Amino acid sequence: MNDERQSAQRTLHGRAFVDGTVRERVSVAIEAGRIAAVRSGVEAPAGAERIDGLLVPGFVDLHVHGGAGADFMDGTVEAARRVCAFHARHGTVALAATTLTAPRREIAAAVAAATALARAPGPGEARVAGIHLEGPYLNPAKAGAQDPASLRAADGEELEEWLGAAAGLPVTMTIAPEVPGVLELIEAFAGRLTFSVGHTEASDELTFRALAAGARRFTHLWNAMPPLHHRRPGTVGVALASPDATLELIADGLHVHPLLLAACAHMAPARVALVTDAMRAAGMPDGRYSLARLEVEVRRENGQRSVRLASGALAGSLLTMDAAVRTMVREAGLSLEHALPLASTVPARALGLDGKGRIAAGADADLVELDDDLAAARVWIGGEELSRA
Repeated sequence: MNDERQSAQRTLHGRAFVDGTVRERVSVAIEAGRIAAVRSGVEAPAGAERIDGLLVPGFVDLHVHGGAGADFMDGTVEAARRVCAFHARHGTVALAATTLTAPRREIAAAVAAATALARAPGPGEARVAGIHLEGPYLNPAKAGAQDPASLRAADGEELEEWLGAAAGLPVTMTIAPEVPGVLELIEAFAGRLTFSVGHTEASDELTFRALAAGARRFTHLWNAMPPLHHRRPGTVGVALASPDATLELIADGLHVHPLLLAACAHMAPARVALVTDAMRAAGMPDGRYSLARLEVEVRRENGQRSVRLASGALAGSLLTMDAAVRTMVREAGLSLEHALPLASTVPARALGLDGKGRIAAGADADLVELDDDLAAARVWIGGEELSRA
């Protein structure tokens, strides 16, 4: 049997997360990049590869800017490859390449580079399965780490250019409903992309109007928006009360307190999608880095690393998806069975990736073996195991 044939057919055997439950003695047969069969409670077939940890569906990240010193806003395929390779090593099998607020041409270049990689992914790389335009139609008062000089009113013409550069990839756009022209933009483009409410001071009434116009997601809930108030529920209140909206959560224990991470997961278990919002310093040492046109610093505080602007405001994260799952289990107190779908099934559904986010016959063979520390020990994308080097 030649190497190509061996890589096309294999069987994994051990503990696995199947149909919402951690099961023992599971056999997962892989053929031609897909899962051919799943059998539980069986002895290991001859030649099966042993799973020492826990086999789970590969993770899907709806919101990631960079890692390993690179950023999608660098606007090159090489930078995009570096980001995708880094996050793949931590269990991410598919992601939405996320841009930052910037001039029109720079955003177009970033989208074009990510789209080129989506068409020709390399081995050992998370697949670019979508584009996330974070801005530039955001509220300056809630800009966070977005370049305030590049924030602007909604412009359908430049959005058309970015959609063209995405060449049919699913596109999400983070918008603030109060920015001039945004509600009209949602109404005009709602059938062509997903709008996500974020970086906003919108009232609950205005947020409901955005959802009525066609918005369907909330960007890093709790962050870059007013806190929940019992008489002024605002954007957070609408997000929690909207049964069809997907809620992004940055689960590093720093952006959102673990108690609120747990509360959101319990209130909306089928709607919370864990995201990293990782920037180029993820996987890199402490020091100074760029975030589009802004300078940020990675530093340690109370034993935890963070990335901040000179003002002290958080500027993205250093998170990976396996670490996000670990936070939900170890700090927020969720069971593995509750936490794992938030990193796989829910975001896969939000991106329309029917073949991902589950271990089942017919699904893509995108899998992760988690070790006892809930870190990604082995990763398979399309049935091919990533090198451990």
